Amino acid sequence: MIYIYVHLFNLMLKSLMVAKAKEELEQELIDKEEEKQRYLDEKIPALQTSSMSFAELQELCQELHAKIDVVDEERYDIEAKVLHNTREIKDLNIKVLDLRGKFKRPNLRRVRVSADAILRSLLGSKHKVSLDLRANLKSVKKEDTEKEKTVEVSDWRKNVEAMSGMEGRKKMFDAAKGPTQ
Repeated sequence: MIYIYVHLFNLMLKSLMVAKAKEELEQELIDKEEEKQRYLDEKIPALQTSSMSFAELQELCQELHAKIDVVDEERYDIEAKVLHNTREIKDLNIKVLDLRGKFKRPNLRRVRVSADAILRSLLGSKHKVSLDLRANLKSVKKEDTEKEKTVEVSDWRKNVEAMSGMEGRKKMFDAAKGPTQ
């Protein structure tokens, strides 16, 4: 019964965690978009090209082209670094897998957990009732079991009737049969 409650609690907890992660992811995407827009507004002023002459427009285009070249160079350098890092990560993962295969994993031990410990972990400080499942069990004295074990050992031929469970019925059977000569 407790296992069912623990399982349901775990499922509910997982679904809440997934919902919270989804909300945070959506909020993060919105924040990134706002930050991008704020950065673009800050770095790129609005252009007033209507009052510019042809020479000024050519000069503006050359400046923008030079800035685009600088940004492309930076992007290429960053992409090269990312590619190098991904290759290095793959190599390290392969090394880790190779090393993992050389070591033997220890066997896991079974841990006994009482009903009180499970309820205390689930309910926390609310758990005040102690469940003693052994209180209702029948108590057996050791003296009684030792007496039963120490049965007198004697010649089996003498106790054939007693051990057969007939308890004198064999004599009655023999008497009804008649005298044997």
